[in-house]
Amino acid sequence: MASEIIAKVFRGETVESLHHGHLAVVENGSLVTSIGDPNMVTYFRSAAKAFQAIPFVTSGAADAFGFSEREFALAVASHSGEPEHVALAAAMLEKAGLGEADLRCGTHLPFDQNSAHALIANGREPSQLHNNCSGKHAAMLAFAKHIGATTADYDSTEHRIQKRILRCVSEFSGVPENQIAIGIDGCSAPNFALPVVAMARSFGKLVSPTGLHELTRLACDRIVKAMIAHPDLVGGRDRLDTRIMMAANGKVISKVGADGVWLCGVLPCERWPNGLGIALKVEDGDDFKARPVVSIDILRQLGIFSSEDLSDLSPMPVKSRRGAVVGMIRSTVNINL
Repeated sequence: MASEIIAKVFRGETVESLHHGHLAVVENGSLVTSIGDPNMVTYFRSAAKAFQAIPFVTSGAADAFGFSEREFALAVASHSGEPEHVALAAAMLEKAGLGEADLRCGTHLPFDQNSAHALIANGREPSQLHNNCSGKHAAMLAFAKHIGATTADYDSTEHRIQKRILRCVSEFSGVPENQIAIGIDGCSAPNFALPVVAMARSFGKLVSPTGLHELTRLACDRIVKAMIAHPDLVGGRDRLDTRIMMAANGKVISKVGADGVWLCGVLPCERWPNGLGIALKVEDGDDFKARPVVSIDILRQLGIFSSEDLSDLSPMPVKSRRGAVVGMIRSTVNINL
C-alpha cells in the first residue's frame, strides 16, 4: 500500500505542497484503524526511548543509584538543552560516579533558542549534556555500571545493555529480534527499524502492560507516570511532546522521533478501556509542519482533545516574514473507527 496525503499546505487558497504519511492505531494489540501502509518499516528513532529505559529500571540500576521521577523523565526525553535539562543530566551521571566525558552522544546546540543564544553570547561551546539524548545516555551508562559491564563502549550494538534493550523492543513490538534491523541513531546509539503498526503496538503495551512480568509492568508504570508528571523535561519550552501532554492532562504520553515519527499512548479510559497505541510516520521526514498538525488532529478525532485544544498548532498558520498570516497547514486525516 502507498502512503496517503495527511496534510496540505495552503498559501492563500492554493495548495502549495503536500505531506504524505502512514498511521496505525492499535488497541489491545490489534489494529483499530490505519492510513497508508501500517506495515511500512521505518526507524523508531527517539520514540524508542521508553524501551531503552525499561531494562535500566528492571535491572535495579535506577533504584541502586537513587534516580528520581524527574530523572526517569529525562531518561526518555528528547530535551531542549535548557539549564534544568543540562543540570539534571549532570546529576544523573554524578549519582552513578560518572561524568560528561563518559557520554558518547556527541554535541549540538540546544534545541531551545534562548539557551542556544545564551551559550553563543557568552562565547561557550555546547557540551554533550546539551545533547537532547543526554538523559538516555546517562541512564545507559548507569545501567552498564550497575551490571558490571564496560562503560567505554556502552553504545556498541554488541554491548550487553544494547542486547538487553533489543530484547525489550522485541517484547513490546511483537517483532522477533532477528527481524529487527539495527541502524545507528544521531546520538550514536543503536536504533530499530520496525513496521509502523509494531511501533503502535509497543506504545499500547507501554500504557496498558497486561501479560508482562511484574517488574516490567512496574517499570512501565513508573516511566508513564514520570512522563505525565514532568512533560517539561520530556521535551521543553514550546516542544510538541510537552504541549500535547500538558494539554491532555494525564490522558496520554507523547514521544516524537526524528524524521517525522510520532508515537502516542492513550491511557485506559472510559472510551478506550484497554488504552491505545498510535504511530505516525510523515513520509518526507517533516518534523515541524505536518507532524504537529496531524498528531493533534488525530487526538481530536479519537476524543482526547477538543477543537479548542492546541488550536494555535492545528491548523497551523503560515506566516510572512512580517508575521502576517498568509496561509494555513491543515490535516487531511480521516480516522474511520
